[in-house]
Amino acid sequence: MADPIKVLVQQLAKLPGIGEKTATRLAFHIIRSPEEYAVALADAIRGVRREVRLCSVCCSLTTDDPCAFCADARRDRETVCVVAHPPELIAIERTGAYRGRYHVLHGVLAPLEGLGPEDLRITELLRRLAGGEIREIILALSSTVEGEATALYLTKVLRPLGVRVTRIASGVPIGGELEYTDPATISRALEGRREA
Repeated sequence: MADPIKVLVQQLAKLPGIGEKTATRLAFHIIRSPEEYAVALADAIRGVRREVRLCSVCCSLTTDDPCAFCADARRDRETVCVVAHPPELIAIERTGAYRGRYHVLHGVLAPLEGLGPEDLRITELLRRLAGGEIREIILALSSTVEGEATALYLTKVLRPLGVRVTRIASGVPIGGELEYTDPATISRALEGRREA
């Protein structure tokens, strides 16, 4: 029979950014904690897996469909901010500077990792544009090589459709990730966006 501590360490070490040393520390924290904590943690993980799904409109993660952003009639329906991952949506939303809609790609183009356009939620974005309501797409992608390649690809695909395509302005450091950028910097970047 497998050692449950070893199994827990192995599972925790599979999380991004968690090495064996940190996984071991987390495992022993869970072991030392009251049983209620371990049960609550396990229930939270099961609940997320059972209840969270993609919004049928913007592809963000949600428990309700459509998500709160898509269902909010006060948000600008003519502007859609495209991000690579849900944490970037949250980072932009924290600024309070943007009141439009969102679209989550769930990745960026990364040919070396085998991620092409068909692996992103681009088809869903194009379907949204078919309604004719959207006037501007803001590309809020990180300034990494992959983020830049994705922005260039989307610009080529979207421009012929007659929609205004903009990029968030500088302020987000080159090579930086939106998820870790402070709200003031993201706010300035949104205000100073430019044509892609």
